[in-house]
Amino acid sequence: MTSQDDGTSGRPRSIVKIALDERSFLRRRPEVEHEREVALFDLLEENTFILKGEGALPGPYHLKLGLSEDRLVFDVSDTKETPCRQITMPVKPFRMVIKDYFLVCESYFDAIKASSPSQIEAIDMGRRGLHNEGAQMLRERLAADVDLDQITARRFFTLLCVLHMRG
Repeated sequence: MTSQDDGTSGRPRSIVKIALDERSFLRRRPEVEHEREVALFDLLEENTFILKGEGALPGPYHLKLGLSEDRLVFDVSDTKETPCRQITMPVKPFRMVIKDYFLVCESYFDAIKASSPSQIEAIDMGRRGLHNEGAQMLRERLAADVDLDQITARRFFTLLCVLHMRG
């Protein structure tokens, strides 16, 4: 599965194409597939992704995401598909935040049906707080290899959550 713009926008310091390694990520029910597509679209819509280190190209970049041995693998290339860098990140440290995030999201959707606006707002604040916590963890874990802004980190965390959805 691939999501991209036309690659001619010339947005340096950003990702302009994302492909998921379909061998790594199982197909799921249509609702989950839709969430995955939305997460990919949002990530491409606005992101800041800057490779760090000696010889790092300024972008724009193409990104292929995969899972290997409980690690998220970022294969970064330039727009001509010349490999730039492979970055791996363990996903195990994110499991508790993702689990808590899903629980709070479930509470939020239940609250929308029967709770007061102030209760809904309180749950939503907790949901956003967990989302920010996951995004910050992601930024910290990738900091040696890549600079991400907060919006990009939040969108990657959303994608990570979607990739953990069951069904």
